[in-house]
Amino acid sequence: MSPARAMFGGYGLYRHDIFFGIIHKGRLYFKTDRITAARYRDRGMKPFKPSAAQTLKNYYEVPVEVLEVADELTAWASQATQR
Repeated sequence: MSPARAMFGGYGLYRHDIFFGIIHKGRLYFKTDRITAARYRDRGMKPFKPSAAQTLKNYYEVPVEVLEVADELTAWASQATQR
């Protein structure tokens, strides 16, 4: 994993220079595409909204139940790096 970089008032997460996640206000968001975004929406998760005027629709909050299981979190992070 590459060092995190400051952005949007939080931190961007990179793996081999691929931007795949954001930590913002204690929440983790992963990069999605048309197919994977449905997984997040099905669990009631919302896209990343760094301000009232801006929404990044291809980054969704990672569900708490995913955060609590290391293997599942690793799988979701891996999928985010492939988007």
